Amino acid sequence: MDRDIFRDLLKAREFKAVRSILNVMNAVDIAALLSELEDKDLVLAFRLIPKDKAADVFANMDGSLQSNLVEMFTETELKVILDELFMDDTVDLLEEVPANLVTRILEAVDREKRNKINVLLNYPDDSAGSIMTTEYVDLRKHTTVAQAMTHIKRVGIHKETIYTCYILEHRKLVGIVTAKDLMTMDDNVTMEEIMETDIKYVTTHSDQEEVVRLFRKYDLLALPVVDADNLMVGIVTVDDAMDVMVDETTEDISRMAAISPNEKSYFDTSVFQHAKSRIGWLLFLMLSSTATGLIITHYEKAFAAVPLLVSFIPMLTGTGGNCGSQSSALIIRGLALDEIHFKDIFKAIFKEFRVAIAVGAMLAVVNSLRIMIMYHDPQIALVLGLSLIVTIVIAKMIGCMLPLLATKINVDPAIMSAPIVSTLVDASSILIYFQIATLIMPDL
Repeated sequence: MDRDIFRDLLKAREFKAVRSILNVMNAVDIAALLSELEDKDLVLAFRLIPKDKAADVFANMDGSLQSNLVEMFTETELKVILDELFMDDTVDLLEEVPANLVTRILEAVDREKRNKINVLLNYPDDSAGSIMTTEYVDLRKHTTVAQAMTHIKRVGIHKETIYTCYILEHRKLVGIVTAKDLMTMDDNVTMEEIMETDIKYVTTHSDQEEVVRLFRKYDLLALPVVDADNLMVGIVTVDDAMDVMVDETTEDISRMAAISPNEKSYFDTSVFQHAKSRIGWLLFLMLSSTATGLIITHYEKAFAAVPLLVSFIPMLTGTGGNCGSQSSALIIRGLALDEIHFKDIFKAIFKEFRVAIAVGAMLAVVNSLRIMIMYHDPQIALVLGLSLIVTIVIAKMIGCMLPLLATKINVDPAIMSAPIVSTLVDASSILIYFQIATLIMPDL
């Protein structure tokens, strides 16, 4: 849909044409389209969305857009939207909007829903309880397929998903059946006969990263959530798991770039907030590089004797930093995908050591040939060749071990990424370089 044409139709008050456009569009696409409108046009366009689609559109908007709409809604409009929103979307809304709008939203929902919302809001951040919904289809063991289908037809419209149904006994989860099971079995078959009892589930206090891991490992559409007493209290659906995956990936990318994580989008974050999220790590890394400066100062006489040695420092530190960053990135990825664990540290170190020897030898040979062709100096070629090999081995050891050690002390391994690895490798590579130079070239 052409954004300019849509805006022109809206400004010309061609409401019938606008409504017909919105009627055929996907809810996600409508949310994206409305995000580009000014506030005065936003509420007008939203009121033209078909009623059966409005709540889905609202749920797919970002927090700032939702807040703007809530401020402009009448009490009736707000109540209609909140009645149609699923529980987890309502909780997400309350966590996004300013405090002054929270009271207004809670007053617009009925007592039962308000109580459920308050329960969900009390779960720890980043836990399964904080992202679950309480709207799921539950059945009993003695229920027949025919009875189950009738029940789903009656209540399914108000549930987050009907693809998986949960068999409860005294509120305890005893089995699951899928929509496929129900549609392919005879009407008189009971749930007990067809239910699956090998159930994957999490508790309300399980970390949301564990939730994502289970979704990815078992290709689930929904995951049941139980409380401390093993009573079922809700489900996490695949769309919420994907949101968590995006949030966790964004957080890891920020930390790997030495930026404090921020939930707001790039343009919604002020210049001051951007600076604040970056300055801490930049100061730490800048001051950490003092060690590199002290090492270089210590070898001033070597510079004076062979000035050519200085010109190779950027190549050496850059190569070492890149090698260390490669290792840390692969280890962090393996940890995130649950392919690598702390118990594998020696296995990982041995593998990275062998990779470092192979890579270091190839780079050393190429660089030594370059130096011989350009400078005809076998001593410097030997110094650089050996320095490269040792630097790459140490860089890959640092890049491999830091993320694994971080997991052992319950620190996010993404923190031990490129910036920190590069800083440590810079200091060690220069120290190695001049130690080898002074051994091979005694006159320094």
